[in-house]
Amino acid sequence: MSEPTPLEITLFEIELHADAGGWDRPPQLFALVETAELLSREPALAARVGLAPADVPAGLYTPVEQEALPEGPLDEALGHIMWPDGVVGCALVHEVLALPPQAENDRPALTDPEEYARTHPDRREVRLAVAVLADGASASAIRVRSDAGADDELMFGTDLAPNLTEALLATLR
Repeated sequence: MSEPTPLEITLFEIELHADAGGWDRPPQLFALVETAELLSREPALAARVGLAPADVPAGLYTPVEQEALPEGPLDEALGHIMWPDGVVGCALVHEVLALPPQAENDRPALTDPEEYARTHPDRREVRLAVAVLADGASASAIRVRSDAGADDELMFGTDLAPNLTEALLATLR
């Protein structure tokens, strides 16, 4: 197994932050900035954390949580995002219902997909976390909500949510 990339490490930190907030939360959006650049632009922050920009290796990212996204479809909200200079990537944490492939295949054609998922006995609640950089690099994680008392299952990959990855990349173009 290879060493995690700086983007994967950042995504792990974001997912832990989201997990600390618990379940049943709205989507959370984060700007990603290069840590050394952030510290050079914010000397008070550098002093507060006890790091000089020169002490931070290049390619490390700091997530900056954004204001809540507007109510409504996520794709519409993401379609209106524009990032300022200095933002080199972004990340999103979003809870969804997932069904096993066979359940998706068995869905009657005229059935509302959201209602079908919400009422299906095999549904699983999952938290998707996806991070992307403007150069196209991406990382993703899925946390599966467990039954009471059990630990949640957390999985990492490079392409666990391809549509969300593409939507986030589009915000950086």
